[in-house]
Amino acid sequence: MRRRPADERPISRAAVTSSEKPEHPPERSRRNMIQTSDRLPGMKSLKKSVFFSLCIGVFYLVFILWTYRPETSISPLPRYVITPKPQTSEKSSGARMPPSGYKILQGEEASLVPVNMTRTLMVSAYMEHRAERKEVRVVAIVQRSEKVEYRCHLLCHGELHISKGSCFVHADHFGFPYGTAGIVCPVPQGCETPSRITLSSAAERNHGISDGKYLEVRNQYENTSFIYNFTVCFSTMFNYTNTLQLVQSLEMLKLLGVNRVAVYKTNCSAETQLVLDYYTRKGLVEVIPWSLSSYLNVSRGWLPKHGPGELHYHGQIPALNDCLYRYMYRTKYLAMHDSDELILPQSVNSWSEMLPLLEQKFGADKCYKFENNVFPSNLVLPFPGRESVSPGQGCWERISGTNILAHLYQEPIVPDARYKNFKVIVNPRSVFSTSVHGVLNSRKGCAWVFRNIARIYHIRALRQRLTPGQLIYDDRLLNYSSRLTPAVNTALTESGLLPDDGSC
Repeated sequence: MRRRPADERPISRAAVTSSEKPEHPPERSRRNMIQTSDRLPGMKSLKKSVFFSLCIGVFYLVFILWTYRPETSISPLPRYVITPKPQTSEKSSGARMPPSGYKILQGEEASLVPVNMTRTLMVSAYMEHRAERKEVRVVAIVQRSEKVEYRCHLLCHGELHISKGSCFVHADHFGFPYGTAGIVCPVPQGCETPSRITLSSAAERNHGISDGKYLEVRNQYENTSFIYNFTVCFSTMFNYTNTLQLVQSLEMLKLLGVNRVAVYKTNCSAETQLVLDYYTRKGLVEVIPWSLSSYLNVSRGWLPKHGPGELHYHGQIPALNDCLYRYMYRTKYLAMHDSDELILPQSVNSWSEMLPLLEQKFGADKCYKFENNVFPSNLVLPFPGRESVSPGQGCWERISGTNILAHLYQEPIVPDARYKNFKVIVNPRSVFSTSVHGVLNSRKGCAWVFRNIARIYHIRALRQRLTPGQLIYDDRLLNYSSRLTPAVNTALTESGLLPDDGSC
C-alpha cells in the first residue's frame, strides 16, 4: 500500500468525479469535441452573416413599405412648392414610340438664291421703312471669313437700277463657318418701289444679271393695321415626330389668342404632315419649306462640338430673321419659341390680357423676355388628388408624341441658368435682327417678365440629375384642360388621325 506524502491532501469523491471527466474522456467524446472546436470559427462567421442579412432585409422591407404606403388623405398642394416624395413610374421616354410603318417624309427644299462668284445665299428680301432713306434688306447666309463687295440689282417698273450693298454679319453664329447676315441695299432715286432684287459681287464683270434669279421684295407698304394680333415662329422642324404635342401646342396657342403660326419645316413624319395640312387649310399655320441640305452641310447641334456642319442648328437663326421680317407688317406682336414651349400667363388666361399689363409695367414696343421652366416629359408622376388621365384623352394613346397634360412637375430653377434659354414676344417693328434667345438689335431693348406674371412651360426631356422628390408640382396647364381636350380631339379627328365614328 502506497504511503501518502505529508503534503498531499485527501480528495473528495465529488472533486474526483468532476476532475476525472476532462482528464480521461471516452475516445468518441474526445473526437467530437475536437471536431466541434475546429468548426467554431466557421459557425461564428455564419451567425454574423445571417444576422447582417436579417438586418438588411428588415431595412429594405421598411423602406419599401414606406415608399409605397397608401395615401389615406391628400389635400390639394399649393402651387409652386416642392412636393413630398411621391410614388413614381419612370419611363425611358415621355413620347410614345411611333406606330409601325412610321417614316420621315422627304423635306421640301428651301428657295435660296446663290450669289455668283461668292458663297453667299440669299434667303429673302424686304423693304426697310425705318431708315432715313428707303432700303431693301436681304436676309442672307454668308461665309463669315469671305470678304465680298456687293452690288444690288433692283427692278423697278421693268428698269434695272444698281446700288452698292452693305453687309452686317450677325453676332450670333456659335462658331460655325457660316452665319446669318443682313445685306442692306439703298433704293436709288427713281426706284421708290423695287419689285425684285438680286445681288452680285463687284468682282463680277457682267453687272447685268441675266439668269433671272431674283427675289421678290416684300413689305412694300408700312402698314399700321394688322391682319393678326399674335403670330408665333416655330424654327426649325426637322425629323419631327411629336405629333400629339404639336396639336396640343397649336390648340393651346389658339386659346392664348394666337392667330398665326409660321413653321419652318425641314422634314417630319406622315402623321405630322397631316396635322400641318389640316391647320394650313384652317388658316392658322403657314409652312415655309426649310431643307437646306442641297446648299450647305447644316449642323444638328447648336455648337460645332455637338454636331459637325457649316451652319448652326438647321439654319435656325436665318429662319427666325426671315420670320421677323415676313410678319413685320402683318402682325401686332410676334413670339419666337419652339413647338414644345408655351408662354403661360399666371394671373390672366390669354396673351391678349397679358400684353397690356406688360406694356403698362415695362413700357411699350419692348421685347419681353420669359424665363424657361422645364417639365420633364420622360418622367411620369401621379397628380396629387386627381387622375393622371382625364376623360376624353383615352384615344391620345394612338397618336405618337407627348401628352403635355400628363407632365405637371417642373425642374427647380438653377440660379446660374435662370436667365438662359429664355424666349421673347416682341413688337416686330422695333427689332432689326434677332437670335435664338432674345434680339440682337432693337429700338427700345428688352425687359425681363417676372415669373409670377408669365413664364415658359417647356415640356421636354429631363435636363438635371434629380430625384422625383426634387421636382415641383405646377398644375397651371390644367386650367385650360376642359377647353383644350375637346379641341385636340376635334383636330385629330378632322386631320384623319382619329376615327370620326364617335368612339373618341
